[in-house]
This record gives sequence, C-alpha cells and structure tokens, in this order.
Amino acid sequence: MLADAQDDAEDGSTGLWRAAEAGRPAGADRARVIRGLGGLSVLAGVLVALVALPAMCLTGVGARDAAHWFQSEPEDLDTAGVPQRSRILAADGSTIATFYYENRIDVRIDQVAPIARRAVLAIEDSRFYEHGALDAQGTLRALVSNLDSGQVTQGGSGITQQYVKNLLLTTSQSTEEQRAAKEVTAARKVRELRYAAALERRYSKDEIFARYLNIAYFGGGAYGIEAASRYFFSKSAARLNLPEAALLAGVIRYPYAYDPERRPGAAKDRRDTVIRRMAQLGWITRAEESAALRRPLGLRVHRTPSGCVTSTAPFFCDYVQREILTDPVFGATAKEREKLLKRGGLTIRTTLDRRTQKAAQRAVDRHVPRKNSARKAAAEALVEPGTGEIKGMAVDRRLGSDKERGKTWINFAADASHGSSIGMQAGSTFKAFTLAAALEDDMPFGTRLMAPRAFTPSGFRDCEGRPLKSSERLRNSADGEGGKRFSLVTGTHHSVNTFFLVLEREVGLCETVKMAERLGMRQADGKPMEQYPSFTLGFNQVSPLRLAAAYATFGARGRHCEPIAIKQITDPAGKRLKVPSANCRQVLDKGVADAVNHVLRGVLTKGTARGMGLGRPAAGKTGTVDNFSAAWFAGYTPDLAAAVWVGDPRGGYRHPMTSLCMDGRCYGPVFGATIPAPIWRDSMVGALAGRPASGFHRPPSHYFSKGSGEDRVELPDVRGLEVAEAIAKLRSAGFRARIGAAVESGEYPRGRVAEMSPGPGRAEPGGTVTLRPSKGDDAAPPRTPEPSGPPGPGGPGGPQLPIPTIPPVQRPAD
Repeated sequence: MLADAQDDAEDGSTGLWRAAEAGRPAGADRARVIRGLGGLSVLAGVLVALVALPAMCLTGVGARDAAHWFQSEPEDLDTAGVPQRSRILAADGSTIATFYYENRIDVRIDQVAPIARRAVLAIEDSRFYEHGALDAQGTLRALVSNLDSGQVTQGGSGITQQYVKNLLLTTSQSTEEQRAAKEVTAARKVRELRYAAALERRYSKDEIFARYLNIAYFGGGAYGIEAASRYFFSKSAARLNLPEAALLAGVIRYPYAYDPERRPGAAKDRRDTVIRRMAQLGWITRAEESAALRRPLGLRVHRTPSGCVTSTAPFFCDYVQREILTDPVFGATAKEREKLLKRGGLTIRTTLDRRTQKAAQRAVDRHVPRKNSARKAAAEALVEPGTGEIKGMAVDRRLGSDKERGKTWINFAADASHGSSIGMQAGSTFKAFTLAAALEDDMPFGTRLMAPRAFTPSGFRDCEGRPLKSSERLRNSADGEGGKRFSLVTGTHHSVNTFFLVLEREVGLCETVKMAERLGMRQADGKPMEQYPSFTLGFNQVSPLRLAAAYATFGARGRHCEPIAIKQITDPAGKRLKVPSANCRQVLDKGVADAVNHVLRGVLTKGTARGMGLGRPAAGKTGTVDNFSAAWFAGYTPDLAAAVWVGDPRGGYRHPMTSLCMDGRCYGPVFGATIPAPIWRDSMVGALAGRPASGFHRPPSHYFSKGSGEDRVELPDVRGLEVAEAIAKLRSAGFRARIGAAVESGEYPRGRVAEMSPGPGRAEPGGTVTLRPSKGDDAAPPRTPEPSGPPGPGGPGGPQLPIPTIPPVQRPAD
C-alpha cells in the first residue's frame, strides 16, 4: 500500500529491492525487517484495541479518556491545500503553460473509469466499502503473511489510512512536519488512525476514495490518477482499459520499484499480479484476465513540463507568471504568491490571441533571426486599444540562460517588474507626446515653426518650475532636416529634431511630460520620467509594452487602459479570484486624439515610414535613437497597436547599427523604418487578416484654420509684378520674401520682378522666396502679367513704384 510503501515498507521490501540492485547481501536487511514486523504486530494489537474501545464496557478512567480522545474530532485535520497544477490559457482556451510543485489534476470519482477503480481496490483494499477506518481482519491477515515471508508483502493500512498519511506528507509546511509524517512509531500510526476515523465520519466512502486517487503518487512526477493516466497513456483516467488500469493500480505501492519506464519487467509483473487478483475476487472474467495478461504495457508517455520554457508564447507566459508573483492582489508575500501559482490549481485565462502571437513571432524571427550573425535582438508588444489587453508579445530569443546563444531570461518587451529589462531609449517615438500636447493646446495643423540646424536648449522648466540649462547643441538626426520652417504636419512626417525641441518649448516641457504620463508612460524600472529638454527626443528608458499601450490610447480616441494579460482566474472549485484591472479612463479629448491620428497617418504615406502601410487606416511613428544605438516603430489601427524595438542586448552605444550587416544582408545605418517598421507591418497584417477594417475619425475643423499643414502648395508666379505687389501675393500664399540683387533683364522693365527663386510651381509653404528686380532695358517691351489683384498702386495698371529698399521679410511664428 502507498502508506506502507513510502514509510514502513520503505525499510522493508523496498530496502530489499535496493539492496539486491546494489549487489549487497539481503540477509541483514531481512533480519531488520523481521524485527520491525514483530514491533508492528504489537502496534496492530494496539490499533485494533483502540477501534474496539467504544464498544467495550471498560470502567477504567484511562480507558475512557483514551476512547474519548480517539473518537473526538481532530482540530488540526486539514484536508484542503493539496497541491494541484495551475494552467495558463490563451484567449481561445488552449493551454500556454502549466505550473506545479506536484503534477496533479483533481477529478471526481465518476471521472475515473470503473475498471480503474476496481483495479485499485483489488490490490490495495478490496473490503474498503465494508470496513471502517481500520480493517482489523485485513491488518491481522497482512501481519501473518508478512511474518511468514519475512518481508512486507501485504500492507495493513486501508485506503482511508493511506489517504491520511499522504495528506499529512503533502500538506507539511516544514521539515519537522515532514519528518513527523514519515517516522515509524506507534504514536504516528495511532494519530493516523484517529484522523482516518474522523474522515470516515466526515465523508462518504466515494469521497474518501476519490481523494485517495487524487493524492497518490504514481511515478513519473504524476500525482493522482488523472495526471498519471495522461502521463503514461496520453489519455484521461475515464478512458483507461483493464491492462492500463492494472498497471497504474500496481505502481501505487512502490512507484520507484515498479516504474514502467525504468523497470518495465517489474512493472509488468506487478500489473499481472493486479489482474490475477481482480480475477480471484471475481471482478473480471477468466477470459478478460487471459486477454489482459497477454497485452504489452502500451506506454504512450506524455510529459507536462512546468513553467514557460517550452511554451509556444514563452515571454508572454513569463509576463503572466511575474504578474502573479509580483502583484500583492495575489498574496501579501512573494512566498504566498508562489504557493498560489504552483499549488493552487488555478485556471488562468489570459488575453493572448494565438493568431496575433504567431504573426508577431514570425515577423520578429524573420527580420532579426534568433542566432543572427550581428547578435542583434528584437521585441514587440501588441495591445488592443480601448481594453488594454495584451494580444501578443514576441522576442527573437528562446526563454533560457543567455550562456547559450539565442536564449535569454530577459523579456525585452516588458518592464523590469515583468521581465528584468531596464528598458531602452525610445527615440523619436516620443515626439508623438509633444505633438499631442501641442494639439491639446489647440495649435492648428498649419502652425509653422522655424527648425534651426542646431539647437541649444534654453527657456525650459521642469514640473517643479525649475529652469533647465544645457550647453549641449542638439542637431537633427538623419531622418529629419532643419534650417527651415515646418508645420505640425510636416515636422512630424519628417521627424525633425530641432522642430520638436522648439515645439516642446512652445507647449512647455512639463506639459509634454504630463501628456506622456497620462498615456501611461514611465521608465521601465518603474521610476517617473526624467525631465530634460531632450525629453521629446526619447532619451528615457522604456519598454515596448508601455509604448504600445500609449499609442493604443490614440487609437482608442483618448481612452487609456493599463496593459493587462489576465482576464480571469478560477480556483479548483470554480471560484473567481480578483485580478488586476485595466483601469480604463478618458485621458485625452477625442478630438485631440483624432487630430494626432490624422497627423501620424501621414508618417506611413508621406513621412519617414512611407510604404509601410497596411492597406487599411493606420498610423505610427518611427524612432531612431542617437548614434543608431537602437531603432523603433510604434503604430496602430483602431483595433490593434504595437511597438517594436530592435537593438543590441550588449549595449547599443557600444554596438551601434551604423553599418549593419546581418546574416548576409546589409542595411547600412538602421532607422526606425529600416527593420522595426517592416516587423510591425508584417505582424499587423497577419494579426488583422480577415478582420474588417476600422477607420479613424476626422479631426475637428479648427485644426484646419491655418490650412492642412501639408508640405507643398502652389507657389505663384510673381515675375513681372512690382516688388511690393509680389511680396503681398507671396505672403497671402503662405511664403516669405526677401529682395535680392537687381539683375539685367531684357524681358522685364526696371522695378519689376525679373527672377524668383525658387521658381513657380509646388513648394512648401513658409519657405522664403528670393525676388530679384530688373535693372531694366529700354529696348525691352514691357511684360504684362496676368491680373492678380485690384487696380491701384502696386496692382495691375497702377503707377510704377521705385525698387523698394527693405530688409528680408521675417514672418513671425504662427
């Protein structure tokens, strides 16, 4: 029996088995066992007497007290807390991973095949349904048999006693408790029998039998008959046939000695013993016995690994595991939380979408292979706008020690609390927060600011009102250019660093920081964002998950949700546990979010990521970190948002991507559009395939009060006009003008514009047009330009004006 096998019999027949395997003489062991059996015969007598005490008319005070103590309900008998395995499930109910201290799945008695129940009863306790806590007849019979053979061949403990013994072992919380549960003493046996008697009063026989089948160890790391059936035969206990049931019933007494994998011969002999015992009891026919004895073991071993290493979504699985291990909602201490996860038998339903996860992993692995020659890495997190649900999380590594190439324990997609990553600088993806702050301040799309070629920060204050000074000269990265004016639209499309530094100063550094924080941004180590003038250039270390959730806020029209991975947790009884909330709330006016979406859509069609569209409404922003130390892309539709990072785990500044060659393909310098954007595009296309496309909303009209802010408009031809008239016409078209040196002209009279640079056509508004008046040529016939204004001074037909002597026109910032 299991109790005898793991305790009393461990010193008996199991000891003989191990002695024989080691090649040692068994005589000494046999003598020791016989001496122990003599002691057990005395113990058996005591146990039988204790059970009989209540029925005897004893008058001794000691006897009455003993009987009262034995029959009373033990206060320390706890039948709860038996470890069960927990499962993490994807949104579709498929299993992502399993966690356990003991691989156990509790089942009801009716979920175990009747033939399996009979097999266990036949070999362990055939009179279980006929006797009480102690089978006196069976105990005495076992003693006689064991004394006859000189070793433990039959156990004397009934199924209820075996359940008690294993319950005490399983629920032990300390080494001392485990030692007490194993010690071979009369006190322990009396205590177990007392517990068994209490259980017989508390539960039905079926309930006790079910508990026994669920707690017993069957070898192979499988606890309980359901886990054992799945392990050895890849089927549920409800589908076991006679030979399979007999094999499992046979290993219960000595799981190690009868291990079907390591000792198939011994296991088959033991199985056949069970089959013959069933026939002897008349529980199977002789024909069934003969057929079963001829069958091979028929093992179909299926191992259930514990943890995330072998999961199909390892880093998402690891994120969920860390969520449970770190969030106080799952327990006050780390030890309590770990116990809940690995012993609690939880069913953890998550937000993971299998199709999205597969598409993301495929895209990441395709563009940045796991063992690539450049040792670069990539990570992506995908979040659903409006819910915060994490739909996918991919890293181009396997989960494991980084001592082996292509593996890492660090989840580059998550914060330090959920993946050990300290985060990475996000580059120009942070410009979206400055843009949002400007639009919230009601700046129209056509607002134009001068973007210098270099910028020395001045005039900045942090959220405490302290002035921030810096002698650092900040320049434009290669994905933008300066030295001219840009609108909110064109400055964003071209990702002009100095434009955004000027814009950040206009709207306020604190306002920009607060905007990012409202959208859920914080550093990957959990600390608040650092506040420096270069905030808009993305120097803060963040995770792809946080960035994806922030951009998802734009897609959800200003509704921000904390990223969540767990939708529901239930315990073995079906009771729901509290889980972290997404805390969704409106943090940005819908119209402001619509305006951000309008501008960021152009990045995919006209800006730094042009050509990376999805064939459906989408928006996004590239990010290239200083010195090409990393590259990002964050983008979204109304249905899904994602952020991608590509860099070097060894350190981006030590290993920049300035002239990257990877697995035979060379990229030169890596921008946000070079590798991250294609990863984003491929994963989004795969994730959204077959889903109807959702559209963005048109921004409020007041954002168009200064025009669309687009790059180019028609530059009017002002040649032949008087200089003053030409200047007025250019200004009305949104251009600035300056007067250059007069030129000889045989076409235009003196005082009129002879040349303009740039020439007429489509040009970016806000640019400067240089006008060069004609010195005149008496032989040249006057050119009459097309009417462009009312008659009068400076207009067509008006009097000639002298060439004005005026300085270059400096148009103030809009």
